[in-house]
Amino acid sequence: MTEKEKTVLISDRALGIKASITMSITAMANQLKKEGKPVIGMSAGEPDFDTPESIKQAGIQSIIDGKTKYTPASGIMDLKDAIVTKLKQENNLDYTVDNVIISCGGKHSLFNVKMALLNPGDEVIIPTPFWVSYPSQVEVLGGKCVYINAKESNDLKVTPEELEAAITPRTKLFILNTPSNPSGMVYSKEELMALAEVVVKHDIYVISDELYEKLIYDGHHVSIASLGADIKERSIIVNGVSKAYSMTGWRIGYAVADATLIKAMSNIQSHSTSNPAQASQWASLEAIRGSQDVVETMKHSFRERRKVLIDGLNRLSGIRCIEPKGAFYAFPNISSTFGKRCDSGLIHDAVSFCEFLLKEQLVATVPGSAFGAEGYIRLSYATSMDNINGALERLSLFLSSLK
Repeated sequence: MTEKEKTVLISDRALGIKASITMSITAMANQLKKEGKPVIGMSAGEPDFDTPESIKQAGIQSIIDGKTKYTPASGIMDLKDAIVTKLKQENNLDYTVDNVIISCGGKHSLFNVKMALLNPGDEVIIPTPFWVSYPSQVEVLGGKCVYINAKESNDLKVTPEELEAAITPRTKLFILNTPSNPSGMVYSKEELMALAEVVVKHDIYVISDELYEKLIYDGHHVSIASLGADIKERSIIVNGVSKAYSMTGWRIGYAVADATLIKAMSNIQSHSTSNPAQASQWASLEAIRGSQDVVETMKHSFRERRKVLIDGLNRLSGIRCIEPKGAFYAFPNISSTFGKRCDSGLIHDAVSFCEFLLKEQLVATVPGSAFGAEGYIRLSYATSMDNINGALERLSLFLSSLK
């Protein structure tokens, strides 16, 4: 047998990870761009603003100052201190540095939590629509995903009755994401209190994914962990600097939880990635401790874009879209187009809708099935107003061509 003929014996764990539903659409969009076609990208999962200058300079200065070596695996103390202060001032939560771990992005934080908590066969309750990596992370660790299909009539949010009905003796964890990616929905304090009662009653854990907490346009963010001692001890907060400060490439996230769990996560991290990049940690310190005016500037732009996109979508025939209260995504229902034809073929699901829209009108979107919600697409308004208006115009042309 030659070297080329050898079979690579991939692990069952790796084989269990599903390929991205959007890979074909992404490849098509990239090819069209290479051909010089004017593709309008509405799929970005990151702010279109540059990282603020003061944050960049803090990272640069740390390198100049020789802060280029290992740090403690769980992160530098200054950044942990800043997070503890932030949680007290902004979220009315009392923690110590022993409750905090710094990781290589929010996704890494989420994976560390699940690795520290889950045993094979443990069930994890995940409302749909969900952020794409939640199920894969659970499954690769041998856990079982239990889905709650959130209803449009309840603004795509899960109710306490739905949560309680999904709980079994095998339930270990409930994943809560507010503001939500992909829907932009935000849970109110009253809604969170009702969910917290169920979590405490059944003595399960809740991951509160709060990556978009600073991008809320009506009202303010409430962390479920702040609603009493009982829910706090069962809560794992996951947050980071990527979205609020336009620092996606800096790769800094953090988790806050019971000190015993944080210690277990730190041990895991010490044998996987070790510490996050030191320069990124010092830049993140400036982000959290420095002026928050940059966040307000970005939020103001997102608010204006949100209005144009949501109003425009709801004027289109066959489209309906709940107004998102946070993040920077619209999640319109396009199911009324199923069974209709365009020049490219029959639309039978969200993937074919996105493929045909891209092929015929050069607008790149993400199918809702990637988030466990067939019949929807995700559009990001973390892009220019020109792109938003152009995408709406092209989407209108596409819809009017359907038969």
